[in-house]
Amino acid sequence: MSLKMPLPDQRVLARRDEIIAALRLIVPGEGVIDRPAELRAYETDGLTAYRQPPMVAVLPETVEQVAAVLRYCHRHGVKVVPRGSGTSLSGGALPLADAVLLAMGKFNKVLEVDYEDRLAVVQPGVTNLAITKAVEGEGFYYAPDPSSQIACSIGGNVAENSGGVHCLKYGLTTNNVLGVQLVTMDGEILRSGGKALDPAGLDLLGIIVGSEGLLGVVTEVTVRILPKPETARALLIGFPTVESAGQCVADTIAAGIIPAGMEMMDKPAIHAAEAFVNAGYPLDVEALLIVELDGPAVECDHLTGEVEAIARKNGAATLRIARDDAERATFWAGRKAAFPAVGRISADYLCMDGTIPRAKLPHVLQRMRELSAQYGLGVANVFHAGDGNLHPLILYDASKPGDLERAEEFGADILRLCVEVGGVLTGEHGVGVEKRDLMPAMFSEDDLRQQQRLKCAFDPDSLLNPGKVFPTLHRCAELGRMHVHHGALPFPELPRF
Repeated sequence: MSLKMPLPDQRVLARRDEIIAALRLIVPGEGVIDRPAELRAYETDGLTAYRQPPMVAVLPETVEQVAAVLRYCHRHGVKVVPRGSGTSLSGGALPLADAVLLAMGKFNKVLEVDYEDRLAVVQPGVTNLAITKAVEGEGFYYAPDPSSQIACSIGGNVAENSGGVHCLKYGLTTNNVLGVQLVTMDGEILRSGGKALDPAGLDLLGIIVGSEGLLGVVTEVTVRILPKPETARALLIGFPTVESAGQCVADTIAAGIIPAGMEMMDKPAIHAAEAFVNAGYPLDVEALLIVELDGPAVECDHLTGEVEAIARKNGAATLRIARDDAERATFWAGRKAAFPAVGRISADYLCMDGTIPRAKLPHVLQRMRELSAQYGLGVANVFHAGDGNLHPLILYDASKPGDLERAEEFGADILRLCVEVGGVLTGEHGVGVEKRDLMPAMFSEDDLRQQQRLKCAFDPDSLLNPGKVFPTLHRCAELGRMHVHHGALPFPELPRF
C-alpha cells in the first residue's frame, strides 16, 4: 500500500522567503520556525512511519493571529496543516513540503469553569487530562479519556472525535463537546454551539467534531464536565479463549448492563503490559477483560454480582474484584500503558483502528490470527470491547526490507474485514492518510464526492490539510456539477521511514 501526497507547488516554494517574512509580521518574536533542524520536530505525528518537514511552522498565541495567518495563506494560495500535540495515529497532522504548519500548542489555557452548568471553556492546546485536573478539586472530571490523555490536546480530540476507555457509557468527544470557536480558511471567526445543550440553528458542531482539520482551525472548545461517580468498581477477568471473552462482552450488554468501561487484551498484549507495569495480570489466560462499573454504591454492588455471574457462565478462568481505588487504578494501569508496553517487545508497530459489531468479535479475531500467519507478522490486540472498537498492534521491524509494506497490507486487510462484517474504518483515530486510500471500501464515489462538497463549502481552494481523508482531490468547481467524470489532482508517493 503506497502512501501518496499532493505534489509540492513549486511556485509556493519559490516564494518561501517572502511567505516567512509576511508570517513574521503576523506572529512576531519566536512564533515562526523556519530552520531545517528545528522543523524536524514537526516532521511527523504519531504515525511515525511517514515523515515530511513542513515549509515553515507558525505558533500563534491569539485568535486574531490565527485568523490573520489563514487570511494571508488564503489570499496567496498557501496550504495550511493544523497541528495539536502531534499524537495523531492516522497521520492527520502530517506536514506538507509546501505548507504552513499551524501549531496550536500555545493555546493552552482553561478560560472558564462553570460548575452550575457543568461545563468548561478551554483553548485547543489544553491536554485532555488537564481538563480533569482543573476541575477534580470540586469533584468533577472530563469523561473522554484516550490512552494518550496525558499528552493529547483537546483540539486534536475534536479533530479526530477521540474516544477512550470510558466512551462506552459516556460517549466520544462529540457527545461531550457543547460548542467550538472555529476560524475558516479565509480568516472568518465562527462559533457553533455554545453553553446550551441543544442550541438553535444548523448542527454545524456535528460536522466540525471529527472533521480532521479539513474545515477550519478550532481556537476554543466548550466541553461538558461530569460529577465524579459516587462509587467505581473494577473486575479483572481472565478467559481461556478469546471467543469466551467476546461472548461475555456480548452477554453483558445484552443483559442491559452498560459498564463505564469494558476493555479486552489478548495474550501477547497481556504479557507485554504485565512486564511493563506489573499490574498483577494472569499470564495463563488467552484473553483479559477489565470491566468497570460506576454509580451509587448499591447499584455497583448489584451489577458487580451480575457481571461476575455472566463471566463465570462463560467459563472465566480467573476473576478479581478491585478491593479499593488503588487496586482499580492498577488494573487500568496496564491497559493504559499497553501501547508503550508493546513497543518494548517489537522494534516497530502499526496501531490500527476499526470498529465492528460486538457479535462479530470472535470471527474477526480468528481472521486476524490467520492474517498474522499469512503475513508472517505478529499482532497484539488491545481494544474497547464494549463498543467494538479494535486496536490491533501489528508488529514489524522497519529495518527489514519489505516489513513495513507487509504491515501496511496486513492492516489494510484488517480494516477491509471490519467493513465486510458491518463495521467502519475508524472508531476514534480518524482517517488521515493511513486509511485515506481505503475509503472506497466503505463509501461509493457518489458518497465521497458529496463529502468533499461539504469541505468545498468551507474551503473552496482545498488549502486546509489537503491530501487527508479523500483518496482523490476533486476540484471544487467540478464537484459543483453533477457529472460522473471529474478531474483529480495527482498524489506522488511519500517516502517511508
